[in-house]
Formats: sequence, C-alpha cells, structure tokens
Amino acid sequence: MRLRKEERVNQFRAVKGQIQKISAEIAGQSVYDDSITNVIVNENDLSLKKLEEYQIELQTLHNEKNDRLQQVETYIDTIHRLSTTLGMESSMIVTKVHPSLNELCGISKNISDSILAKLNITVESLKEEKQKRLEKLHHLGKALTNLWNLMGTPYEDRRLFSHVTGLLPVSSDEVSDPGSLTLNIMQQAEAEVKRLDQLKASKMKELFFKKQNELENICNKSHMEIPSRPEIDNIITLINSGEIDHADLLMSMDEQIARAKEEASSRKEIMEKVERWMLARDEERWLEEYSMDENRYSVSRGAHKNLRRAERARGIVNKIPVLVASLIAKTKNWEEERKKVFLFDDVPLLAMLEEYNMSRQEREEEKQRQREKKKVQSQVVVDQDNAFGSRPGTSSRRLSNRSINGGFSNATPLNRRLSLSIHQLGNNSINSASQNISLMKDGRKIQGQKMFARPGFASHLRDETASVVSTFSGPVSP
Repeated sequence: MRLRKEERVNQFRAVKGQIQKISAEIAGQSVYDDSITNVIVNENDLSLKKLEEYQIELQTLHNEKNDRLQQVETYIDTIHRLSTTLGMESSMIVTKVHPSLNELCGISKNISDSILAKLNITVESLKEEKQKRLEKLHHLGKALTNLWNLMGTPYEDRRLFSHVTGLLPVSSDEVSDPGSLTLNIMQQAEAEVKRLDQLKASKMKELFFKKQNELENICNKSHMEIPSRPEIDNIITLINSGEIDHADLLMSMDEQIARAKEEASSRKEIMEKVERWMLARDEERWLEEYSMDENRYSVSRGAHKNLRRAERARGIVNKIPVLVASLIAKTKNWEEERKKVFLFDDVPLLAMLEEYNMSRQEREEEKQRQREKKKVQSQVVVDQDNAFGSRPGTSSRRLSNRSINGGFSNATPLNRRLSLSIHQLGNNSINSASQNISLMKDGRKIQGQKMFARPGFASHLRDETASVVSTFSGPVSP
C-alpha cells in the first residue's frame, strides 16, 4: 500500500508540476523553477477521480497553450508579410515586441495575454501604415497620370513608374508583392511629381494655348462663338504673375472643351443641313448667272457640261424651300431646349434664314415683273405691226425667214429707230406705254401716207417691219 501510495503521489506531483509550468508560461513568467520538489500534493485525497480532474485541467492548459502558440505564429507571419511589402525588417519588429518571439534567441516564446495584445497592436499598426502608403501612392499615381496626359509624356518615361500607376485600381488587401510599398518608391514618386510640377509651370502657357487651340478648333468647326481675346490676355497675365492655380485653370479649360464638344454634338444635325443649304445657295447663284448669259445656247466647248450642270442645279434649287423650312423648325426646337440663340459665326441662324426667304421672295417677284414686262413689249410690237398694215399671210412667211437669218444685226436704220422706241416704252409704266402707242400710231399714219406716195416704198416698209417683229417674237412656223 505504501508503494502504491508513493506511486500515486508521484503521479499527482507530475501532473500538478505540468499544470504549474504551463500556467506560468501562459501568465508570462520568464523564470520558473520546474523542480518537482516544489510541487505540493495533498496526500489526504489521492483518489483516481482527483487525479483525473488534474489530468483534464492539464489537457485544457495544453490546448490553450497550443492555441496561443498558433496565434503568436499567425501574428509573426502577418508581421513578416507586411514588413516585406513595406520594406521593413520583420525580425527587429518582432524582437521589439518581445525577445522570446525571435527564433534566434533560443528560448520558448512568451504567449501571455500582454504579448498577444502587443502583437495585435503591431499588426494593426503595420496595416495602417500599409493603407496610408497605398493611399499616398494612389494620390501620386493620379498626379503622375494627369501630368503625363497634360504634357504628352512618351511611354518610355511613363514605364519607369508603371509600378506606381499599376496600384491605382488595387485595394490594400490585394497588395502583397515584396517591396511594393517601400519608402524609397514613395520618395521617387514624390520627386517625379515635383519635377513634373516644375516642368508644368514652365510650360503652362504652351499647355494653355494648346487647350485654347483645341477649343477654338471645335468652335470654328461648328461655327460657334469663340472666347474673346481680352479674356485670353487676362489669363496669360495671371499665369505670368502666378496668381492663378494651374490645376484649376486646366480643369476649367477641360470643362469648357467638354461643354463645347457637347454643344457641337447637339448642333451636328443642324450644321449638316446648313452646309447643304449653303451649297444649294451657291448652285442657285450660279444658275442665275447662267440664265443671264445670252450665249449659253451657243455651240462652244463645254456648253453641254453647263447644260447638264444647269439641270442638276435646278433640281437642287427646287428643294431649297423644304430644306429651309426644316432648318427653321429644328433651329427653333434647339433654341427652346437650350434657352439660347443658335449663332452661326456670331449671327443668329434664324435671322439668316428669314432674310434669305425674303430675298428669295423679292427675286421671284422681280422675275414675275420681268415676265409681265416682256409680255407688254411683245404686245407693243404686235400693235406696231398692225399700225403699218402688215398682211398676215405674207408677213408670217417673211417673219420666219427674217428670224432665221438674223435679228437686230441686219436691221435697217428704220428698224433701229423702232427698236429704240420699243426700248423706251419698256422702261416706262404700262399706262405710259399705251399712250405712246396711240401717239405713234397717229404719227406713223401721216408719215406712211407720204411714204406710200413713192412707188415701191410700201412693200419695202413691210419687209423692214417684219424684220423688227421677228427680233422680238422669235421664229414663226410657216
């Protein structure tokens, strides 16, 4: 029984010794006397039940120790990974938390609550530093990209900092490459941004004029209003004095360009119709000049081409009223939507179209007056022919022959006098023309009676009169 008791006491002592040792490690005691003689065993209760309780307690402590060791290893691995990304020395960071955590020390790791808390604080601090550096590199990357785009930096120069701009779409958790967030990279990026800022300041005028030219090209292409020259001179003065923020100025220019592009896009359909209208106006002017050419039907080189062009021009001109009406409707809709006047080279487009419609109407009225005037002149010639008593049968044959052989070029002095009288009649009003006709009839009757007294003169006078009539009325069918 004594031997069994001594053996049971040793079992209790061994289990309690392990419990005390692990408890000391968990408590963070760096120095612990694990001599078995220091373990006190209550010999009054050496039952198997009590021993089993101690063994369960020991197993629980073992499990807790393993969990704490795993937490410590996880923290150390995280510190090592973050330190590699940030370009720091992980062993120094771990040693700073506690020397036992460094494997080179050769002692058991401290797994106390305080050490776990310090490790957690260290990890959180490294994560914050990582996030802070990444945000700064994001800012530097955006600045680099804007400056590159602003100054048209070639790809070769951009490639040197591609590792910085490549981090723009990446979150903090996704950054794990060694050395990707080191202080050296941040310093290089800052130096490059500073250098480009100084270069941008020296090239500010050039950049401004480049943006200004882009804006003017958009406005000129769409015939929109261009910013005034005094305003541009004022901006140049502010650039020279340094009283204007370069980034704000370029941002303002970009906004103006964006608005100009948007307005040019809204004007596109109207501008296409305006171009068609202007081309049609050119054809209309050409057709008017061509219609006034007395030699347009003459046999000459290129006459057939002009005839074909005239046919095409008439087709285009006939479509002008519909085109102008469509332009007016679309322009009015555009002005109602935009609450502004549609300007074409600083002139309201609607005013241009209305003025064109008025001038076109005036031209049509003038053409109508000319046609009526020709009718009056033709009637005067017919009345003049009747005044001389020309015979319908013979005069028709003579008219056709005279009109074929020539006009005023072969007329006698009498013909010229008649043509002069007719021309004078055409320049007067219709009423005055009728009065002159009656006066001429009376005068010609008296003169004709005297002339008819001479033999052979009457037939000659009929021939001359027929020549005059043929000039105005054109050829008559036999």
